[in-house]
Amino acid sequence: MTETSSELDQAARRWLGKSPERLNAAQARVLGRTIAREPVTRNPNDAFEDELTFGNRLADKVAEFGGSWTFILAFGAFLLTWAGANIVLGRLSFDPYPFIFLNLLLSTLAALQAPVIMMSQNRQAAKDRLNATHDYEVNLKAEIEIMALHEKLDRLRAEEIEALILKQEEQLELMRSLLSDASTGRGRCLAAIANGT
Repeated sequence: MTETSSELDQAARRWLGKSPERLNAAQARVLGRTIAREPVTRNPNDAFEDELTFGNRLADKVAEFGGSWTFILAFGAFLLTWAGANIVLGRLSFDPYPFIFLNLLLSTLAALQAPVIMMSQNRQAAKDRLNATHDYEVNLKAEIEIMALHEKLDRLRAEEIEALILKQEEQLELMRSLLSDASTGRGRCLAAIANGT
């Protein structure tokens, strides 16, 4: 546990510039999964769908149907049929013009449909927040992984440059040695020529 907390502390300070105590839940979860090399991705819709009650599902279906062209066309046909039938029947109509009973039905429908649609919208907003949190976690993990790759590439580049410098120093030393040997050999040659040998 201490090792993990130490790793979390180092990761939080290196990648997010915060102490672990200042991390929010999503940041702590992402760092923990990054350290453990576990994926962050999941389908938030699965968890959300599992928690829906029968009433929630019914509200979603009512909102889905109430916001469709099928509902608009069917309701328009119902209203035309209601008004047409009552006008044609004249004095025998069950709801004569100005259609007071129809007005009552429409008010009741609106009074019931509005809260059901609002329930569905609230649930959709909660689902959107869950998706946004998940997107944030995935983006944060990707950003951390990219920063880690940059650190690794920088370290590899530094090691490669260091190795090249060492190789270059060895070659320079070898060249100095060859020049030294050549100048010593040339000096012997010149001395031999000068001595006439």
